[in-house]
Amino acid sequence: MSFLRYAVVTVPAVVLLGTLSGYLSSAGSANPWFEALRKPGFTPPGWAFGAVWTILYILIGLSLAMLLHAKGAQKRERALILFGLSLLLNFAWSPVFFGMHRVTLGLSLIAAMIVCTIGLIFALWKIRIVAALLLYPYLGWLMFASALNYKILELNPDAETLVPGARTINIDLGGNSAEIR
Repeated sequence: MSFLRYAVVTVPAVVLLGTLSGYLSSAGSANPWFEALRKPGFTPPGWAFGAVWTILYILIGLSLAMLLHAKGAQKRERALILFGLSLLLNFAWSPVFFGMHRVTLGLSLIAAMIVCTIGLIFALWKIRIVAALLLYPYLGWLMFASALNYKILELNPDAETLVPGARTINIDLGGNSAEIR
């Protein structure tokens, strides 16, 4: 199968799975928990995350297509395993961070993604240099995301227990008190 045939499958699959991971975990500025967090000044606007991740998922899908096309390459299986692990970690991050509100675990996942991506770049370098180069923007974004995740953790030590909108207001109604949730 030619590279383009692989790319026609891998690019939409990676974009779809990444988007689905974020959508199912209410990732982004529409998430009330995330909106309630204090964020560092270098946090990009909400629209930027979707745009950046779409581009990164396209590059990742192209890199995967190049690897799949490299039949007979030495250590290809190892690179495929690293690729699979990297994607699993990536797709797990949104549910962990946005869905489960586990900021510390999210930071650990990003660290694992960085290590895995560096290993993948080294493995791909020996198979298809361009496939390795396509992962450099992803690695850069992961490093930025780790700084953002760390700073959110630092600014919100109670982030994992934060429940937005769960405040109660007690109102005195002339001798009768009412609690509004």
